[in-house]
Amino acid sequence: MMALLCLLVLLCYLLTILQLIWGCTQLKPVEFLNQTPVTFFSVVIPFRDEAQNLPSLLASLQLLDYPKDLFELIFIDDFSTDDSVKLLYKWRTTHGSIQTTLLENIRLSHSPKKDAITRAIPIVQQQWIVTTDADCTVPSTWLSSLDNLIRSKDANLVVGAVSYQAKPSFLAQFQLLDLLSLQGATQGSFGLGLGFMCNGANLAYTKSHFQALNGYAGNDKLASGDDVFLLQKSMLFDASKVQYLKSKSHLVLTKPEQSWKALLAQRVRWASKTGSYQSVFGKDLAVWVLLGNFSWLVLGALSITQPQWRIVFAAATFLKFSMDYLLIRLAKKNTLSKRLRYVFWGSLLYPFYCVFVALHAWPGTYTWKGRKLS
Repeated sequence: MMALLCLLVLLCYLLTILQLIWGCTQLKPVEFLNQTPVTFFSVVIPFRDEAQNLPSLLASLQLLDYPKDLFELIFIDDFSTDDSVKLLYKWRTTHGSIQTTLLENIRLSHSPKKDAITRAIPIVQQQWIVTTDADCTVPSTWLSSLDNLIRSKDANLVVGAVSYQAKPSFLAQFQLLDLLSLQGATQGSFGLGLGFMCNGANLAYTKSHFQALNGYAGNDKLASGDDVFLLQKSMLFDASKVQYLKSKSHLVLTKPEQSWKALLAQRVRWASKTGSYQSVFGKDLAVWVLLGNFSWLVLGALSITQPQWRIVFAAATFLKFSMDYLLIRLAKKNTLSKRLRYVFWGSLLYPFYCVFVALHAWPGTYTWKGRKLS
């Protein structure tokens, strides 16, 4: 009976992944026309203790092919204890041609990052706000590709892709596979017209839209989710004006975590907000992913004690791994990754990892950058 129930759950999981795969095929890449830019962007970057990462971000911002009079940088310091602020002051004095503002965060809610972004809103010069993180690097065409989409589509919020600067180690490659699965879910959901997930490291929206949504009101008690909750509110407000920018010219790169402990802490932080989603599709998808991976583990355990289920388990494993890999391959088309490593071993580990993260995210509390948050 247990084995049959697991097979039924796995079937529902596979149908859900198949739905995402079809959605990915419906989401078309945005053609980069290389037009003369006209849109002014305010790039908002909250940071806390990022002295090691800021030089790489700043170097990539210097290389933007966008006119310097059409963008500004707004950095918000969230009470850093390292040399981040000193580094930014020094950089600003030597790069006066780029409009740069440095603010101190003002804590008003339970979410430091939401407070930081809200802090920047009043001084944003014009309409479009673009957010990224201090541990990222952006391509030279980052803003020009966004300008290209804004001028061709009626949008008030634009979601972009994020990938890893992945090393060949198993830890780094596992994170890349995991992130690609999330990107696959993101692209698939947008292809279905049900976008619910995004990454604040590559997100853009208009100031007037942020204000029309009343910012983060309604979820400001949650420390995480400055990105997904704004997206989900936008989808409810007017889904027709939410766009996904599928283009390598707009891909932001970030760094993988350096230890399994840090990776699990990050993923627990990401997963902790799932229960507060406004998107029914997003909640359902999270449930089916968890149940599908848990059922695979249970079916595997049963096949050890009950040999008659081994062939069934082998067939279920082949189907699950094949469907998961197809979704990852579709997401990979929008990245710079040339080769995926450890796909089989990563697929074996993922169900254990998925269930572990879900169980630890259930209480809704976690520790991030020296703070205990919920």
